[in-house]
Amino acid sequence: MRRSVILMIVIGLALAGLVLFLALQFPDALTSRGEQIQLTQALLLVAVIGGAAIAHGRFQARQALRHAAIWVGLGAVLLLGYSFRAEFQALGSRLTGELLPHRAQETPVGDVAIRAGDHGHFVAEALVNGVAIRFLVDTGASEVVLSPRDAERLGFDLKSLSFNRIYQTANGTVTGAPVRLDEIRIGPIAVKDVRASVNGAEMKRSLLGMSFLGRLGGYRVNGDVLTLSP
Repeated sequence: MRRSVILMIVIGLALAGLVLFLALQFPDALTSRGEQIQLTQALLLVAVIGGAAIAHGRFQARQALRHAAIWVGLGAVLLLGYSFRAEFQALGSRLTGELLPHRAQETPVGDVAIRAGDHGHFVAEALVNGVAIRFLVDTGASEVVLSPRDAERLGFDLKSLSFNRIYQTANGTVTGAPVRLDEIRIGPIAVKDVRASVNGAEMKRSLLGMSFLGRLGGYRVNGDVLTLSP
């Protein structure tokens, strides 16, 4: 009997402490009388069920205290996780950037950050007309340049294109066919009606050039991170 009384007191104090904590954390949560009545009814229901269980000996005090300690521990973990959610989110973004450098990470201010790959180049995964394409970011390219393979993935018929443009590259002279892309999207940043060309020769990766980059709010490189601004 004595243990039951002590346990009921402990449960009552725990409920009171929980209500006080929630009231301090969310001062505007119980401003209406209806909300206060609902909370009182819920606490009374918990007290009645707990008291009835104790009175009928459905569980022992030691077992109940052990269960209570488990719930308190889980609550503490959830509280810590919520309190440090920004730090955990930043850590997750950092790990994602290390493991998948081509995957763009949105920053709190709406920018997009891309980490450099193993060879120091920035490779960005973009959605072009809804199709995922990996680009090599190239500020020296005047426009977006698609490899023949990526162009076919986007639905272009290479045989019907007119390869009438001449480009001077480090590997010599190449031809290209002008095309328009409905949209290029990297994370939350989207640019519509983008001028591009399809390269006349095979290339390892398509290039994300100035016809996209020049229409952004800005871009900058800080160490091994490229940041794009909408």
